[in-house]
Amino acid sequence: MRTRAGLARLALAAWLLLPGALLAQQAPAMAAPAAAPASAASDDGRGAPRSCPPEAAPFDPAEMPQALRHARDRGLLWRIDKDGRTSWLYGTVHAAERGWMFPGPTVRAAVMASDHVALELDLLDPAVMQALQAAMLAPPGAPPLPPALAARLAAQVDAACLAPAIARLRPELQAVTLVGQSARRSGVDLAYGIDAVIAGMARATAKPIVALETPEQQIRLLASDDPVRTAAAVGAALDQLEGGQAQRSITRLTRAWADGRLNVLQTYPQWCECLASEAEQAEYRQMVDARNPGMARGIAAAHDAGHRVFAAVGALHMAGPQGLPALMAQQGFRVQRVVFPAPVPQAAPPRGAGNDSKPDQPPAQ
Repeated sequence: MRTRAGLARLALAAWLLLPGALLAQQAPAMAAPAAAPASAASDDGRGAPRSCPPEAAPFDPAEMPQALRHARDRGLLWRIDKDGRTSWLYGTVHAAERGWMFPGPTVRAAVMASDHVALELDLLDPAVMQALQAAMLAPPGAPPLPPALAARLAAQVDAACLAPAIARLRPELQAVTLVGQSARRSGVDLAYGIDAVIAGMARATAKPIVALETPEQQIRLLASDDPVRTAAAVGAALDQLEGGQAQRSITRLTRAWADGRLNVLQTYPQWCECLASEAEQAEYRQMVDARNPGMARGIAAAHDAGHRVFAAVGALHMAGPQGLPALMAQQGFRVQRVVFPAPVPQAAPPRGAGNDSKPDQPPAQ
């Protein structure tokens, strides 16, 4: 039985690393020429029809005011208080449904009440984007994947209706893009990630952005120059794609986030079908728990410098005894989960109306 080592690394990368705005740039830019709508059947080059996942539909500027008016609060928000100042922790997702992109009134109010915004990376910084995009490319002279594995990867690229130019990326990044986009048929797309919207709000309101990590840190967690490790990671990700686990996992995570079901995030290791081995569990701890202390220190430092910080990072960083809410409490913050107002009933009730997890703390006043 082939090793599954590296599965956690690539399955989580679409959720925890390389925010969706960046990965989404890679996929559409490399998409096959659109002679017909992507959702329509097309020719796979061998005369057989294929059905492409739906393409992302960016919001027209004229749509945005109405989208903001109708946006409801989603995700997980904590108020953290210390030394007479309030900061905020917000768990995000890097892939989401189109209608989830814009924050609801409670989250918007928290952003506006802050004077600094802390993100994993500042994707609006051209230097950060340049460093990430360069690091995503396969280095010159890198050994190719074994032929059988390369053929499987190419088949998944073809099924996702991405052009072969995606092969310019490191193999791990090709797999991450495919995993991240695997739930498009369920309406979940990297192009609708939350982080870029929060960054845009910060820029629009002249709030400085605090980067909690560096591009080098994120790429180092994801990519390897060891061809054996690379092949193992890509093979494991392809197993998830071919078996449908990737789509199920991304869909369940994003919908749990939308409904604020913290318990689903906390039990991710039990249901994700991706942490069966000790190696996978170690990678999960490295990608989630091991990053949290550094983020907590960065948030605390900005708060202690006299700022009111809105910190938005991947939602799995909020879960469990090693999550950011717990770590901030250890640093002397008073931590409260914020209860979102119930959504106004609509003709079609929002998915997840039967939320199976309630916030642990009363709403902030």
